[in-house]
Amino acid sequence: MGDLRLGKISDEKLVDLVRRKDKNLYRELVKRYQDRLLRYANYLLNRFEEAEDVVQNALVKAYINLNSFDIKRKFSSWIYRIVHNEAVNLIKKKRREVSLDKNEFLLDSLTDDTNIELDFEKKELKKLTQKSLDKLPVKYREPMALFFLEDKSYKEISDILRLPMGTVSIRLSRGKLALKKIIEAKGGQIG
Repeated sequence: MGDLRLGKISDEKLVDLVRRKDKNLYRELVKRYQDRLLRYANYLLNRFEEAEDVVQNALVKAYINLNSFDIKRKFSSWIYRIVHNEAVNLIKKKRREVSLDKNEFLLDSLTDDTNIELDFEKKELKKLTQKSLDKLPVKYREPMALFFLEDKSYKEISDILRLPMGTVSIRLSRGKLALKKIIEAKGGQIG
């Protein structure tokens, strides 16, 4: 199959083809996800070399376990989950867990109103999030990176992190509050 035709095939169909016909088609899945997974792992670990190792290990594990993937589900959630697990295992191994501040309060959810001002604010928040993410506890860093930087839905975050949607909502809310405190401490500056 040519690259042009492969680009039109869903991830799930491509997984089916890899399993049934041509193992070499897995390269297309790697091509589709490697950069995004690397970016996500780097958000979690804040060390590019470690992120590269995590993604490499995750892609190998995904290939080895491709037969266990349910093609009725989203491949993206499955592969992000594997990267997530690899990153968390590395974090635990290095004992870099950050304790939680249990006195934080919930923030209101973001509104769905779309306008130029909100789009601008979201872009600015994305920049601030990228600059400040490593200061958040891992528990909040994970859903914040997936939501703000990877544009994942609550449902996708729930699938990736294997958390109930309510927990995802709470962690995003608390993460936003913690991020706000970090940004305010910086005087609202990005750099």
